[in-house]
Amino acid sequence: MAVRAGSTAPDLSALRIDEGSRNQRGSPKWPRWLAAALGLILLISAAVYAIRGKTPLVEVVAAQAPSAGGQVALLNASGYVTPRRRATVAAKITARVTQMYAEEGMHVREGQILALLDDSDYLRLTSAKADRDATAAGLQDLHVQLANAEIELRRTQQLTKQGVSSPQALDNARTAADSLRARIALTQQQVQASDARIRVAQQDVDNCTVRAPFAGIVVSKDAQVGEMVSPNSAGGGFTRTGIATIVDMKSLEVEVDVNESYIARVRSGMPVTAVLDAYPNWQIPAKVRTIIPTADRQKATVKVRIAFDQLDPRILPDMGVKVTFLGNEGRAAKSEGVKVLVPQTALRSENGSQVVYLYRDGHVERRAVGVGETRGSDTEITAGLAPGDQVVVSGLDGLRDGERVEIRR
Repeated sequence: MAVRAGSTAPDLSALRIDEGSRNQRGSPKWPRWLAAALGLILLISAAVYAIRGKTPLVEVVAAQAPSAGGQVALLNASGYVTPRRRATVAAKITARVTQMYAEEGMHVREGQILALLDDSDYLRLTSAKADRDATAAGLQDLHVQLANAEIELRRTQQLTKQGVSSPQALDNARTAADSLRARIALTQQQVQASDARIRVAQQDVDNCTVRAPFAGIVVSKDAQVGEMVSPNSAGGGFTRTGIATIVDMKSLEVEVDVNESYIARVRSGMPVTAVLDAYPNWQIPAKVRTIIPTADRQKATVKVRIAFDQLDPRILPDMGVKVTFLGNEGRAAKSEGVKVLVPQTALRSENGSQVVYLYRDGHVERRAVGVGETRGSDTEITAGLAPGDQVVVSGLDGLRDGERVEIRR
């Protein structure tokens, strides 16, 4: 504080506040806080509006009227196309492949050559033939000696009757003839043994030619030229055990696993509709060929084999297939009160009752329905729906009665 000279009163002029600083310190802050709060409220409102304004996507199907025919779907199952006759052709001997004629997709007939194996090690055929020829040649010499011995025997007999020759000479002549007959019989047996060895050696050579056991299509080529093949794996990891795999396309059928709880509905000869996964719009008529009389304890299923009424080139082994077992007229008579059929996925259980959601003019309507029996993947609806009603089958979670929805395209 400044004090003027000659005066005892203090000088207060130095205590003045600048006008700009006074206005800056005294300005209120609540407008800025108010603006920030309003902005936050607007952001939250926009987020809530965006979330609540999102229209659910659903899938709908039309309720179908029950079939007027005498057959209805009893249950569904899935499986694969399998051939009754499939063979991996193998060689009977261990040898090297010299020629390979089998190729994937090739049609073969019964007895057609698939491959040739190296037969250079099987020389026993030539040796056996040589032994047989040598033995047969010795047999001819023995026949000549026997003829001469019989002549000597007859001459000796005449001389003995005339008293010119002794009985001892007659015995020697008879012994010589009998010995030659025995040698001829032995040689004939040796020739037969040689023929047997020739057949064995010929079979070894024939085994070097691998042939198709039946007519079909080659679906797998399992060996190449230069590889070793063997009927077993004793040759080691570099030895093939098969030449090619052949499938009899005339023996194709469907193999499915049916839950043991429903196997009582299946009987031999009952009609079946098969749909290949590759051709979902193609319904193939078929029938149950046999029920395998054993169950899989792990899967609790029973294997059922289904035969096609007519085969088609589009049906290939190991294709996935879904089948529908069809009932008869007696089963249809029990369903006279059924109004429509809807997929099981359209039903929901709420408060102890079964409900569906109908799609009408962009909104859904909750509808309680009466439920009958199950027909494969569909359920009988006895009350609450009419044929052609659009019911929601996907996107049911969180739906409310009257809510606006969009159909998933």
